Amino acid sequence: MRAIEISQFGGPEVLKLCERPTPVPGQGEVLVRVTASGVNRPDVFQRGGNYAPPPGASDLPGLEIAGEIIGGNLDSPANRWGFRKGDRVCALLAGGGYADHAAVPLLQCLPIPGNLSDIEAASLPENYFTVWSNVMDRAGLGHGEGGESEVLLVQGGTSGIGVSAVQMAAAFGHRVFATAGSDEKCRAIEALGAERGINYRTEDFVEVVKELTHGHGADVVLDMVAGDYVPREIQVLAEGGRLCVIATLGGAKAEVSLPEIMRRRLTITGSTLRPRPIAFKGAIAAQLHEHVWPLLAKGRIKPVIYRVFPAADAAGAHALMEGSTHIGKIMLEW
Repeated sequence: MRAIEISQFGGPEVLKLCERPTPVPGQGEVLVRVTASGVNRPDVFQRGGNYAPPPGASDLPGLEIAGEIIGGNLDSPANRWGFRKGDRVCALLAGGGYADHAAVPLLQCLPIPGNLSDIEAASLPENYFTVWSNVMDRAGLGHGEGGESEVLLVQGGTSGIGVSAVQMAAAFGHRVFATAGSDEKCRAIEALGAERGINYRTEDFVEVVKELTHGHGADVVLDMVAGDYVPREIQVLAEGGRLCVIATLGGAKAEVSLPEIMRRRLTITGSTLRPRPIAFKGAIAAQLHEHVWPLLAKGRIKPVIYRVFPAADAAGAHALMEGSTHIGKIMLEW
């Protein structure tokens, strides 16, 4: 098979087109002929030597794909949606997505919703699994004691994670605010369902959210920045609010006031998805299939594709991601 490997740790230029043996699907797995692969920030970290694959995973980067099932153990009890050879699927992987074939656990495969293209479908798994696991499960975004919808603040609203979180929460009826680095990006976030995009270069997200919620603040903050954002996020949280950290782009350490956390009954949590067991990811897939896939099929939530690169130009895709000018997903096409 053709694949994109990390020839050595370094810049985008270390990504090289190569040939590898086609993987053999194991118990509970299917072999997918890949037509599209998503590009995500963890791929960039892995290329730089800062995010090793979990034990047993492929050394190839790539955490999400779409394509056609061409073989595997379709008689497995894990085949809960009755997939057959020739079916189009999208799937979450622990690695190996930058290749034109991939062996994927059936529990991490999902049917392609509605009339989405393979490019659109491949943009979904990593971001939607992550958002559901953290915003809905860990942080428990829901309704207050009086039944009112809670408020979500998303840091980095035009990233793949950001556009997914904004649309999902808005579709469920929540008030959503999101930060971005330009007025253009803020307007794009608002077009996706955010009540207000906040330009973090010119505005204070604490002041904006507090003002627009009449002092209430955000019940949940989805944070990909960390570092010195954390103390300000604690300020913006409502009583009983939850801060969920999923990346540390702004720094791995923060100084917080523990008495304030105690007094206001705040929760700080976080997670990484990639090393979690197949069964855990399969449970998220079931929740997405029930609650989110129908919204995608009806067009109430839409994939946001910024640019598609030929797979052989994965280096160009990574260079674009590192420039942080994109709004939505960067994709590879095989």
